[in-house]
Amino acid sequence: MKICILDGGSTNPGDISWAPIEKYGETMVYYDTPADLVIERAKDADVIVMNRINLSREVVNKLPNLKLVAALATGYNSIDLNVTRERNIPVCNVPVYCIETVAQHAFALLLALCNHVEHHSEMIKEGKWNESIVHSSKVVPTFELFGKTLGIVGYGNIGKTVTNMAKALGMKIIVYTRTKRENEDGVEFVSLDELMKSSDVISLHCALNDSTRGLISRERIAMMKKNALIVNTARGAVVDEDALAEALNEGKVAGYGTDVMTHEPPLESDALLKAKNVIFTSHIAWASKDARERLVEVVAGNIGAFIEGKPRNVVNGL
Repeated sequence: MKICILDGGSTNPGDISWAPIEKYGETMVYYDTPADLVIERAKDADVIVMNRINLSREVVNKLPNLKLVAALATGYNSIDLNVTRERNIPVCNVPVYCIETVAQHAFALLLALCNHVEHHSEMIKEGKWNESIVHSSKVVPTFELFGKTLGIVGYGNIGKTVTNMAKALGMKIIVYTRTKRENEDGVEFVSLDELMKSSDVISLHCALNDSTRGLISRERIAMMKKNALIVNTARGAVVDEDALAEALNEGKVAGYGTDVMTHEPPLESDALLKAKNVIFTSHIAWASKDARERLVEVVAGNIGAFIEGKPRNVVNGL
């Protein structure tokens, strides 16, 4: 069994072990793989392990030995599921490994927007202690979360974990999910339009697909409260980023904290880069060491299950 890890650097920059995967066969590990080297590096592989590599129909059809694609991620939108299905190549993902880590990161972004800790820290380093005190009330006032309404879009494991964290802060929770639900234990299920209108904070936790692309549209952004905040640890393209940038610059939305963008890395022309009151991280919400170790273990388990003839976590219907 030949295993090729095409872009292992983001999962394992050297601080964890590939041993759980390596025990299943001869393993080649690449920190990253440019698009023009994917076929060359993976041409003999029985198993491809990848995170964000684009496995298009053209690429997959030039990999004659390929028997399994094991995603180092929950998402798999960079993989052509149709061609893998046609060729009877299971695609396996990792549905649960970073729930608590992503939920924690969502709150890190939210609290950065609310408390401006980095802003005050930099002022103090510059010898501006008294100016920092003035800023705390006039320039970057603290946004108190107690009693505020948190609207959660998407109610999977991460959304539920964020709910529990928000309850500890005394927030009211409303949720939009495509699956019809009855209200439960302090959570009210509402339409997306109602959520956009009523929320003081909106936290996005839905998958990216045809029905969610552009879900937070120009029209829905216009429904928001003027002092509302948005946090995105889902996918960048869930949001109309141009419309949101306009709303931020015009003071119609108070702030945006995001771990994801439509273009990753962003283009110089991306409007959000120059928008007011935006905090970015580079798609690292999932990347605690604990979560990355769990990720490798689950991927190894997916490979082992396939070898035993009992593939698991298959996302392309095989």
